[in-house]
Amino acid sequence: MQDEKIKIKINVAGRLYPLTIAPAEEEAVRMAGKNLNDMIKQFEKNYDIRDKQDVLSMCALMLSSKIELGGYQNKQNDQDEKEKLTALIDLIDQNT
Repeated sequence: MQDEKIKIKINVAGRLYPLTIAPAEEEAVRMAGKNLNDMIKQFEKNYDIRDKQDVLSMCALMLSSKIELGGYQNKQNDQDEKEKLTALIDLIDQNT
């Protein structure tokens, strides 16, 4: 059954959030919750922030930045690969 779902609860910043997910997603979702809580603790420790909304906003900004930077780096890698392929095709064309 691919449509089978399970219900879990994830603790984020001291609050429980119920989720309905596919069984295959459970490990990743639980790990994401753990990583988020670790990030929250780190921000609270390093910046002496006590307001949970501020801490969660900082976490959201940090995670969003990582996603954007990852996308940018992937685009750069794609461009590099395209340039290498173009150079290889040109080299093949010159030798045929």
